Amino acid sequence: MRFQVTHLKGAKFARRGLRGYFEYRDLGIERATRGRMVAHVIRARPEKAPHGEWHWHDVDVQFVYVLKGWAVFEYEGIGRVRMQAGTCFYQPPRIRHREIRHSKDLQMIEFVAPAKFKTHTVRQTKAALAVAQKPAARKSPARRSRG
Repeated sequence: MRFQVTHLKGAKFARRGLRGYFEYRDLGIERATRGRMVAHVIRARPEKAPHGEWHWHDVDVQFVYVLKGWAVFEYEGIGRVRMQAGTCFYQPPRIRHREIRHSKDLQMIEFVAPAKFKTHTVRQTKAALAVAQKPAARKSPARRSRG
C-alpha cells in the first residue's frame, strides 16, 4: 500500500462505470491499496434516470455516504429507503437491491472491497415483489454508533 492524495481541482468524472446514469470520479484508492478497495465520487448524469434493475454485488464491504441530493433505493426484505445528504449506509454483501430514483444534483462517495467485483442482475423474487408494493419511501433509520 502507498500514500495517495487526490484533489478536486482538475479532477475528472468518467461516464464509464457500473451504471450508465452516473458519472464516476476515481479517488486513487484502488491503486494505493493494490486492489484491496476502490473509492469514487458518484454523481447523477443530466437527463439520465435509473432503470431500477434488481442486482447484487459480490463484495466483502460496500458503504456509501451521500454528499448532496437524495436517492431512493429498494432492498429485498427491507423495502424502499430514502437516502439524503448526510446519510451513510452500509449494504451487506450480496443484498439484492435497486435504485428507484434520485435527485438531479445527487453526489455520493462509495467505498467497496475488493476493488474488482462482479455485479449480478437478478429476477425479482416473490419477497421483493411483496416489498415493492409498499408505496412510500421511509427515511433511513437513525442508529447511533456505540464507539
